[in-house]
Amino acid sequence: KFPQILNDATVGDAASSLFNDATAMLDRIIDEKWLTARAVLGFHPANTDNHDDVLVYTDDDRTSVRHRLVHLRQQRAKADGQPQSCLADFVAPAGNGYADYIGAFALTAGIGIDEHVERFEKDHDDYIAIVLKALAERLAEALAEYLHERTRREFWGYAADEELSNKELIAEAYRGIRPAPGYPACPDHTEKAKLWELLDVETSIGLQLTDSF
Repeated sequence: KFPQILNDATVGDAASSLFNDATAMLDRIIDEKWLTARAVLGFHPANTDNHDDVLVYTDDDRTSVRHRLVHLRQQRAKADGQPQSCLADFVAPAGNGYADYIGAFALTAGIGIDEHVERFEKDHDDYIAIVLKALAERLAEALAEYLHERTRREFWGYAADEELSNKELIAEAYRGIRPAPGYPACPDHTEKAKLWELLDVETSIGLQLTDSF
């Protein structure tokens, strides 16, 4: 783990060299404003169908379903009495009197990256091009963490008094989770298309899905 890896007997020198190169590039990204980050966030009325799906409604009347988000129940072997959980278990079932909601967001930290990557690749500096891509990916993860924190403390406000250290944030000691399509809790990447429509992602922040989502 960082920072111990920088002093590792086997890979410490290589890790330190990479860290120095990445830090220098991060300074350039900031000073020269290479990248732009954008995000869109929304809260939507939702309930479950008492099974594994989350019904996202058109409005608070909850009479018209806009999207059905399909989730997978856990498949691994467990001891007797332990449930096979599903994301839908954490949303109130329809018809039980609770008007529940879900939050969703999409973001990027890579707007403007293409011209810089192309410049490095044209100069046959694939290493630096890869470092830039990796930094943009890490910045996107940082933006997701920041947006989730503001959601907990401000936008949704269910943890307005949250005060966590960086170590606690890394350990996900906060209340709530941040699942995403492609991870075990919702492995179907095609569900992203529903989120894109729900949040009007392309119009709001100009972010597009690749053909291989």
